[in-house]
Amino acid sequence: MRDRVRPGELYIAGTGPAPGQVGGGRADRLSPSGGEGPVRRPRRHDPDRKGRILDAAIEVIAEHGVAGTTHRLIAAAADVPLGSLTYHFSSLEDLRAQAFRRYAEQMSVLYAAHFEGVENHEQFVLAVTDLIYGDAGADSHEWAIAYELYLAALREPALRTVTETWMRASRAVLERFVDPGTARGIDALIEGLVMHKVLSTAPPSRDQIQAIVTRAAGQPVHALEGEM
Repeated sequence: MRDRVRPGELYIAGTGPAPGQVGGGRADRLSPSGGEGPVRRPRRHDPDRKGRILDAAIEVIAEHGVAGTTHRLIAAAADVPLGSLTYHFSSLEDLRAQAFRRYAEQMSVLYAAHFEGVENHEQFVLAVTDLIYGDAGADSHEWAIAYELYLAALREPALRTVTETWMRASRAVLERFVDPGTARGIDALIEGLVMHKVLSTAPPSRDQIQAIVTRAAGQPVHALEGEM
């Protein structure tokens, strides 16, 4: 018994059975510390895992739609174990809602950035025109996500807090240049014209869009004050 390999001592494979061990031991059954058992991989330090899962969920929704989105597809896209999803999110609905919220926040930042440098009414009209003509700075992939959110919010009232927050953020940007009522109308105009442009086989020209925006934006505030 004196020669038995004790826990913590490494047996060198290829030198025959370890003393006191029937049939010998396999080096691949030794843990890094020298004890027997399966070798475990060190846990990967992954502080951004939740964010990566949310980004993966957005991509899966864009490709498969809300109806086709599953835990397994998201886990595969994020390259994480399936259990990571249930650890960070209480349900698929919770994950989806947080993913939509993340997407809306990202788009709101891009929306606000589009109006940086706008100083007067004429520049505002041109900025809105460019926004619509350029599909609000989003490609068809990103608009697929937005439309999936809209459709999901029709069926799941809880998601309307996400859409309402997104619309409020957009209107807050527009209200820097026009009154709240006009801002609400232009916000709806942007959504509607972009949808028409994306889905139409004969989308409106830039000149047509600018004419529509000019009418919707009304006269500059200083012009109205001068008439009073």
